[in-house]
Amino acid sequence: MTVDGRRQRRALSAAEQALAALEAGDAPAARRAAHEAASLDQIGAFAAFAPAVDRAAAALDSTGVVDDASWEGVADALEAGPLRSRARRGRP
Repeated sequence: MTVDGRRQRRALSAAEQALAALEAGDAPAARRAAHEAASLDQIGAFAAFAPAVDRAAAALDSTGVVDDASWEGVADALEAGPLRSRARRGRP
């Protein structure tokens, strides 16, 4: 399988947008961006990300905040690196 570097970079950018949307309290935008990341991903880096963001967005919808457990789930769905660190810092 040949990996398209530009497509994978777009997946990474979409994952960054999903985290930014969660931080901003925008559940629909977080869901959209997370699913875009998963659909563009060619190497499995974001396979568990969209479901984790869906759970965090559901918490945001129901309580108005992303709780610690949801942030932890998002962080755990990411590979070690800057995005995981950002998710771990995303808690209120």
